[in-house]
Amino acid sequence: MDFNTKLQKYAELAVKTGVNIQPGQTLLVRTPIECAEYVRYVVEEAYKAGAKNVHIEWSDEKCSLIKYLNAPDEAFEEFPRWISDQYLDIAKEGGAFLTIYAQDPDLLKNVDPKRIAEYQKVSGQALKEWRGYTLTNKCRWSIVSIPTAAWAKKIFPDVSEQEAMDKLWDLIFKCSRVTDDPIQAWKEHNNNLKEKTDFLNSKKFKTLKYKSEITDLTVEMPEGHIWESGSEKDVNGIEFNPNMPTEEIFCLPHKYGVNGTLASTKPLVYGGNVINDFVLKFEKGRIVDFTAKEGEETLKHLIETDEGSHYLGEIALVPYSSPISDTNTVFYNTLYDENASCHFAIGSAYSSCIEGGNDIEAEDFDKYGINDSLTHVDFMVGSADLDIVGITHDGEEIQIFKDGNWAF
Repeated sequence: MDFNTKLQKYAELAVKTGVNIQPGQTLLVRTPIECAEYVRYVVEEAYKAGAKNVHIEWSDEKCSLIKYLNAPDEAFEEFPRWISDQYLDIAKEGGAFLTIYAQDPDLLKNVDPKRIAEYQKVSGQALKEWRGYTLTNKCRWSIVSIPTAAWAKKIFPDVSEQEAMDKLWDLIFKCSRVTDDPIQAWKEHNNNLKEKTDFLNSKKFKTLKYKSEITDLTVEMPEGHIWESGSEKDVNGIEFNPNMPTEEIFCLPHKYGVNGTLASTKPLVYGGNVINDFVLKFEKGRIVDFTAKEGEETLKHLIETDEGSHYLGEIALVPYSSPISDTNTVFYNTLYDENASCHFAIGSAYSSCIEGGNDIEAEDFDKYGINDSLTHVDFMVGSADLDIVGITHDGEEIQIFKDGNWAF
């Protein structure tokens, strides 16, 4: 296939398998301006699928950097209400959201971390009600990535900009299963993930134990927990894929049941900064200590976003040997790196990962062990020596991961 054919198929995949647009539905696309060519394909495919309206929210990283470096402090103490109102209105009317995530990993490295942290917190508060729709599958949403020059050069610094872009495009098409029939390829992939998911759900584990050279962690699982993977269904039973690509099977830990030491194995890009080689120490679910060789101040602000950001909201299993991991590439992009590695998330849990969770009110989350926060940030912990053992309520020990990969 030539490049434009692949681009069209990738757009069709995002529309039909990612957000799964239905006739009469509204789609909001959030995207950097560098991705305009791809967005035009998305818009066309959405209208072909019967969309009533497609709205585009453009962003420009260079303008964001200019603001962070020059705007007064009060600019970061407020979030535009018209943006949060727009998101909420579209969600309430049953619309879908497609995010194109293509961030320059080093964009804000010279910006005061306090400014970034303040705006992350303010935006989190403003968008909390809308995020409630995504966390409970009350609306369909999906994330894809498109190469940008700054991102590509971060991954491939020793080649020309064009060659870096070409190499990243090749990886994205490969990892996203852009074949002659990508929609069918994703159906098969989702079915393969479901087999593992069904096994984990059949065991109803009480505890998971993580062990590697750098990690020693015990994770209690809440009663009625549900493992999910690949495609999900919204509250109306319509299937969608939140992450494209994805290799993960995920759940939520009990908010107060995490104890021990957990070490990162890949860089985390957060707020335009890189956090690397960090270690978190947990007691009764709470982060009580942390270190980082790079980006420690940024990590500190992330953890201190609110009370909920001192706890975990997601646990995800990804084999060390998988299509994205096997590229041997650090993407500096959470969508890709989290699907090349087992990971956890600081912050909010997906209440859909517990029986009846979508009907549980936020004020009751705590008694079910569901974490609530203004943020949800994934970080990678998978390694070639990671072992995970599940312990059932009757004491049976089952090897889930051995040497970084599935043991069953």
